[in-house]
Amino acid sequence: MSDHVISLIALALVFTVATFTSVHMGALAIVAAFVVGTFFVHESADEIFGGFPGDLFVVLVGVTFLFAIAKNNGTVDWLVHASTRAVRGRIALIPWVMFLVTAVLTAVGAVVPAAVAIIAPIGMGFAVRYRINPVLLGLFIINGASAGGFSPISIFGSITNGVVSRNDLPGNPMLLFASSFVFNALLSVVVFFLFGGRELMGRRAQDGGGPVPGNADDVPEARPKGGDTGAPGGGAVALQAPTTVTPTPTTVTPTSTGTAELSDPPDPFGPSAPRLNRVRVLTLTGLLGLVLGALFTDLNVGLLALTVAVVLSLLAPESAKGAVDRCAWSTVLLVCGVVTFVGTMERIGTIDWLGHSVADIGAPLLGALLICCIGAVVSAFASTTGILGALIPLAVPFLLGGEVGAVGMVIALAISSSVVDSSPISTSGALVTAHAPEGQRDAVFRKLMTWGLSMAAIAPPVTWMIFVVPGRL
Repeated sequence: MSDHVISLIALALVFTVATFTSVHMGALAIVAAFVVGTFFVHESADEIFGGFPGDLFVVLVGVTFLFAIAKNNGTVDWLVHASTRAVRGRIALIPWVMFLVTAVLTAVGAVVPAAVAIIAPIGMGFAVRYRINPVLLGLFIINGASAGGFSPISIFGSITNGVVSRNDLPGNPMLLFASSFVFNALLSVVVFFLFGGRELMGRRAQDGGGPVPGNADDVPEARPKGGDTGAPGGGAVALQAPTTVTPTPTTVTPTSTGTAELSDPPDPFGPSAPRLNRVRVLTLTGLLGLVLGALFTDLNVGLLALTVAVVLSLLAPESAKGAVDRCAWSTVLLVCGVVTFVGTMERIGTIDWLGHSVADIGAPLLGALLICCIGAVVSAFASTTGILGALIPLAVPFLLGGEVGAVGMVIALAISSSVVDSSPISTSGALVTAHAPEGQRDAVFRKLMTWGLSMAAIAPPVTWMIFVVPGRL
């Protein structure tokens, strides 16, 4: 058996074992690099460590450290509150606010699951309060996370652009970001009308309850009892009387002219709504500086983020308490581990061998479609960050042939691998399912599973047609 086949088997085992067990994929990848490198191709420890992505490590730690500080000092809560207040009771705009807030969080450096974990409970609270389909809000939150996830200073964007740069491929970070954002925004328009958004149009927060739009079959008159853990499909169910929803009363305020006018809708955050203060202004200024520095200078994003985080720690020490512990260390280990193993595969020639094998099928466009399909299917059941770090290098020799445009191929692969995060088996989909209203959790799980699998089938050919095929015409 050749070294190339051994390394591919090891890569498949890494993804398979990590998917069906609790073993961390990053740790598995580093062990795979050690076993394959040491015992099969006889590399030294220094050679194995040479594949560790130090620059990517700094980016991941820097942006997640800064985001942890922003969460600590309430800047994230202020952004969410300010955005939701801006709709002034227009219920149809609430899903779009959730989309934009989550997109902003991931665009400035939040890890996608972390952003979803923050916004999903808020979104599900709005679903219950204003009788919105939880699947609609959940998909908007997940799509928003993917939309912002490929900005030049985001985690997905840093991984993708870093792999492209290290492999000397032509890249366009802003086009990648814009393409992902527009694709997810258009996808959310489809979601809006498929899952009851039309019925929300024209409704105001003062209108109160009514049936959940587009979701009549998803609200069973049953509530889990005794032994139900809340997991989809688990536990016994006992029938109870339907819960009565009391409409939110309209507050009437007399005016000086003797007429009456409606007051603003109740603040969903209540009296504890966050306000701007000195620390939050400093944090917003730092985040804006990071964005401008990343877009208009050649300074390293990770070093910029660490600099902003250190300055904030000096000016407002209370914001930094525990922030280092809240860095996305699991994601750091995952990405760095997978990239380290891919480095081993590159040194022994597996990447070139596999890329030329795809190219040898004699149909470059078909090969590009197959790579996008692999990315979508595997990402629906595994880590998107791991997929991005592994599949782009596998396509490098195929792309260097020039028969398929590298920029379009990278964009198609990135979008295909990320829009399937709505699957409840993936982290983002699981977080939405976990925070769904208890009586609707099973229905949400089924709807997200159907949608996620449909994205795995639809996204690759659609992105292939939009971004890859035109480059061949």
